[in-house]
Amino acid sequence: MSETGPEDPPEPRGTLHPTSARALTACVVVGLLGGWAIHPVMSRVAGRPPLVSWTQALSLVLVAVIMGFLAWHTWQTVHVRGERFEPHQAMNRLVLARACALGGALVTAGYVGYAVSWLGDGSQLADRWILRSVVAALGGLGVMLASLALERACRADGGRPQP
Repeated sequence: MSETGPEDPPEPRGTLHPTSARALTACVVVGLLGGWAIHPVMSRVAGRPPLVSWTQALSLVLVAVIMGFLAWHTWQTVHVRGERFEPHQAMNRLVLARACALGGALVTAGYVGYAVSWLGDGSQLADRWILRSVVAALGGLGVMLASLALERACRADGGRPQP
């Protein structure tokens, strides 16, 4: 840079805020309405409601365990051992955490809504779909909570507010 040339503008500095309760609430509302509506809509359109398999439910539990491990590992790396990730690695984990937190909220509420749609149904399948939907909802809740923990673990300041 020459003395007579214009100075380079300072590098922009942004701030990232934790996933908002408003965004999570919006996902929950959309998920509840969608999960509740899919049963009667698919019954009319396709002649039968969508199936909920154990594979779906247990896959969500597995994702929750993986996200929980990643949150624990990130916390240990950043906050216990005081190490730093490369910026792109930290950003990748943060994006994964936010996406999974919002997706987990949506999926949790969707399965809860689907389970609620079966309440009072005299079908012999109702108990099966309610149980599987509840297990899937618990898995989705685990994904959301573990993802929020990962998001917190990504904060280099330990989650303390800045002055």
